[in-house]
Amino acid sequence: MDRDDWNARYSGTEMVWSVTPNRFVAEETATLAPGRALDLACGEGRNAVWLAEQGWSVVAVDFADAAIATGRRLAAERGVEVGWLVDDITAHQPEPGGFDLVLLCYVHLPEPARHALMAAARTAVAPGGTFLLVGHDRSNIEHGHGGPQDPAVLCTPADVVADLPGFEVLRAEVVERPVALDAGHGGPAEAVALDTLVRAVRPPG
Repeated sequence: MDRDDWNARYSGTEMVWSVTPNRFVAEETATLAPGRALDLACGEGRNAVWLAEQGWSVVAVDFADAAIATGRRLAAERGVEVGWLVDDITAHQPEPGGFDLVLLCYVHLPEPARHALMAAARTAVAPGGTFLLVGHDRSNIEHGHGGPQDPAVLCTPADVVADLPGFEVLRAEVVERPVALDAGHGGPAEAVALDTLVRAVRPPG
């Protein structure tokens, strides 16, 4: 989907995604001391706003104007400040070493765009800071539920780790995420999606 497609998707009065943070973002950042955070491809800002509520100083970037507008409204409703930027993350150049947390949440790009984004993201992590990626795993196509069905835009934990040279990897695995379904006509009420989760730390110094 290009910028116009995403703007059309985000232009409704209702949020496309939940207002609550992604469960893995909440879990993996729970023990981190708040600092400066960068949320790349923030969408409607649910994770950015939640991080701000936890005391983080957040910069949130997305190329969809409509998504950023929704994020601004959500932040205002919650009484928090977020630095919103409308920009293409494949061209965005964040401050090198400027963030204690860099987040990529369900950002799916083909190579070489993914490698370029990963390079910019890891460069933005401050010494001692955390890199966190959550996204649909490639195995989700065959064994999970929902998400992109093009393997070219999906990756594995090993793919992500390969793009983090010099980082200390704390967690790199495929995780299960329950997905609620419409249980009408006697169908199942829940399915399971398979996600890649990678959390890594840039060594201090």
